[in-house]
Amino acid sequence: MVLNTTYFLGLAKTGDGFYYFKAQMLHIAAGIVLCILLSQFSRAGLRRLAAPMAALSSVLLVAVWIPGVGLVRGGARRWVRLGPLVAEPSELLKLGLVFFLADFLSRREARMGELRAGVLPTMLIVLSLAALLLKQPDFGSAVMVVTLAFAILWAAGPRLKHLAGTGGVAVSGLALQAIAKPYRMKRFAAFLNPWRTARGAGFQLIQSLIALGEGGKWGQGLGAGRQKMFFLPQAHTDFVFAVVTEDFGLVGGLAILSLFALLLLRGMRIAHAESEPFSSLLGVGVSSLFALQVLINVAVVIGLVPTKGLPLPFLSYGGSSIVMALAQLGVLLALARRAPISAIPKKPYLVRQSPTGPLP
Repeated sequence: MVLNTTYFLGLAKTGDGFYYFKAQMLHIAAGIVLCILLSQFSRAGLRRLAAPMAALSSVLLVAVWIPGVGLVRGGARRWVRLGPLVAEPSELLKLGLVFFLADFLSRREARMGELRAGVLPTMLIVLSLAALLLKQPDFGSAVMVVTLAFAILWAAGPRLKHLAGTGGVAVSGLALQAIAKPYRMKRFAAFLNPWRTARGAGFQLIQSLIALGEGGKWGQGLGAGRQKMFFLPQAHTDFVFAVVTEDFGLVGGLAILSLFALLLLRGMRIAHAESEPFSSLLGVGVSSLFALQVLINVAVVIGLVPTKGLPLPFLSYGGSSIVMALAQLGVLLALARRAPISAIPKKPYLVRQSPTGPLP
């Protein structure tokens, strides 16, 4: 799909239709190596990664503002140059946040019912990171990290009134940010009625809907779709799912979503089987990260939510995106390296004494 969506773009920009495809293959190779390395970690080893990953992602998030290091593209400062490499810190931040919160909340398991011990400090940290993302600006990633934090918090077991109260504050803050910028309001207006601004803010969504309609039930066939030929902006990144459905139709789109659903179910099953809090929360966090990325991306493509710049895991072009998606997969593989889940009790057995000895 990367070759399918970037061939004409590569010809136009570099004269080589395979330019982006070859770059993505290198990214995939690096991601597979990282996936294999992470899959060999023990649970204790994964826990030792929490602090370094949180520190590195935070430093890179601030580094986008350092002259000569941070890069500006499309009016946003979201990338850093590390020698010959260009990386998007927000992608690492999402996985780093999962590791950090799994470690942070598991250490406070006995005090999660207290507002000051669990929910409040977590949201102060997460909202600070969201503020840095909004400064770039990257509204989509800010929404993602806040939503991801609530998913992990929910699994950690705080009081619902604490979760609802802080959730209301977070949603209100994001809503105010959404209406504070005129271009975000334009996107929202285009989302409500894209046909009114068919040559402006609504153009991208309309072209995406055309791709969905052209695909029909069975699709045009691999490579036969036309929307990727400079009709649909960002066809190779944020809107790659529209190209998938144009080529493979509704059946192909549902097949892709089914594979993601299977990945989510397996990840949550692994998390549920874990008796150790850190590993369980880590499994929930990584699985939720996959699910939220897919849910938001597809919702944007089919017009259920306003346009946001979030890639679709494994299918969108982008080095940071594919490397981090494979890293997430490596973490789930590391958690799954154990006896078959069906053979593991969901909860550890309790032992009590009886006149004839211990009973399970």
